[in-house]
Amino acid sequence: MESFFQLKQNNTNIKTEVIAGVSSFLATAYIIVVNPTILSQAGMPFSGVLTATVLVSFFSSLMMGLYARNPILLAPGMGLNAFFTFSAVIGLGISWQVALGAVFWSGIVFLVLSVFNIRTLIVKAIPRPLRFAIAAGIGLFITLVGFANAGFIVSDPATVIGKSPLNPALLTFLAGLFLTAILLVKNVHGGILLGILFTTLAAYPLGRWWAVDAAPLISWQGIFAAPDFSLLLQLDLVNSLQWSIVPVIFAFVFTDMFDSLSTFIGLAEAANLTDEHGEPRNVKQSLTTDAVATTLAGLVGSSPGTAYVESAVGIEAGGRTGLTAVVGGLLFLPFLFMAPLLSMIPAIATAPALVLVGAFMIRPVVNINWNQLDEAIPAFLAMVLIPFTYSITQGIIWGFLSWTILKLITGKHREVSPMLWIINAFAILSLAM
Repeated sequence: MESFFQLKQNNTNIKTEVIAGVSSFLATAYIIVVNPTILSQAGMPFSGVLTATVLVSFFSSLMMGLYARNPILLAPGMGLNAFFTFSAVIGLGISWQVALGAVFWSGIVFLVLSVFNIRTLIVKAIPRPLRFAIAAGIGLFITLVGFANAGFIVSDPATVIGKSPLNPALLTFLAGLFLTAILLVKNVHGGILLGILFTTLAAYPLGRWWAVDAAPLISWQGIFAAPDFSLLLQLDLVNSLQWSIVPVIFAFVFTDMFDSLSTFIGLAEAANLTDEHGEPRNVKQSLTTDAVATTLAGLVGSSPGTAYVESAVGIEAGGRTGLTAVVGGLLFLPFLFMAPLLSMIPAIATAPALVLVGAFMIRPVVNINWNQLDEAIPAFLAMVLIPFTYSITQGIIWGFLSWTILKLITGKHREVSPMLWIINAFAILSLAM
């Protein structure tokens, strides 16, 4: 195992990788319940989507660990599931079977782009200042998600967002936040995982995730549920190739591609998971895995699979190899039968870890030359628009476009590669749709 995953070469060990895998899983596991909650609004059976979510997360994370050997988990993407339900099915009025077909065909496009190294060329076309900014922007995005999950930040009609008044749940989150921070400062091994467990136990008396009492969850019937394979191969491959569905396929391709690219780049830059050329490690294998995750999602009955930014929690816990992804992927599998147990981990338990990961992810901004404004301004826009628009894709689009415009007007057009021109064309097309 040590030689396969090159543990010594990556300055890690089995214990660290296992803890990192558990930490990443706990930060990502919410998707097992959230994804079917969203897709069920498209008319799909909740239990069927839940089974599909587990299958996509398990197989794609396992592939990432064994094939790409990177410490990154994959699962059906947030945002992509909302587009599937509210834009494709409800908005355009297409059936969920046709939408699943669109997911499948977008995965095939991903595979073609990956096999012929086109996605790798796209990665290399992204300027390094933008890579650093994307890493920091993803960190700020994860921090925002953490504060929102904890109820610390709430919507406010007067100021757009604001802070929630102190309440028992918020005090529990703050206790977990500071305890986790102390554990990290003192370099306690598994500090993030210990923080999640502590906050879960501290939240227990609040009844935050049990509406009445604990009895339904600790009964055998409440813990176990048989998997539902009713969505397996229910996609409509023929009707999803109609011309009217092409914009849906394009939207899946574009959004998933840049979400996954920016996640790989951000995590690689933040954790120094790069090769001797400074490129993200095993990028072709990682992007191929992402493509397989999307293709598999269409086959088993889910919105597209993608790399998860919450993997940063495990990376911060010390995960550096594919063993982290293997451990995290294996932990998804029991929830084919035990999904109700996930409701025992409240959002405020993983929120402190998500907030503190921002401090880890924002480190690369020191590598940006803030005095060179034609690079600093695009980097700044990419960094802040990711959390401000609640979209990694929007941040990277405007980073690309502003980089190109400023390089052109300053006479540095040679710094805009041919591939970046192609990316800009697709970015403008996506904005116009």
